[in-house]
Amino acid sequence: MGRILNIESKYQCAIYFPPSFCLVYNTTDMTDQKKIILVVEDEEPMQLVLRDVLKVEGYIVLEAKNGIEGLELALKEHPDLILLDILMPKMDGLEMLKNLRADEWGRSVPVIVLTNLSDNEDIAKAVEEDVFEYFVKTDIRIDEVIARIREKID
Repeated sequence: MGRILNIESKYQCAIYFPPSFCLVYNTTDMTDQKKIILVVEDEEPMQLVLRDVLKVEGYIVLEAKNGIEGLELALKEHPDLILLDILMPKMDGLEMLKNLRADEWGRSVPVIVLTNLSDNEDIAKAVEEDVFEYFVKTDIRIDEVIARIREKID
């Protein structure tokens, strides 16, 4: 359908999401040092939703629009977790993941794959690379993504 709904939130940030993206989440006080999450996503509406919600949840958010930018940022900044799209320009998510896992630090960073692909072969490739979790974008709810992030790094 291609429609985007803009909502002004009570948390003083704009949230943009495609109609299929169900927005349900709780905010919590984070008394510890803020965790850093790298979002590697080329679809702007999805990137904006993730950025805004993660910031409201108390995380520091780094953003990249392709695998080359994502790999460079990951190896430089060492985020606590990476949210990674598979289909992207310049370098896809699977290639980025392969390069990331070749690095000593990159072998252990948690990665959650967000993809439009529901093809089992592509998901199997990601799982082979030790992805901790994956979501098919058309099926995900933001509260589920936040819950998985908390399980991995909080």
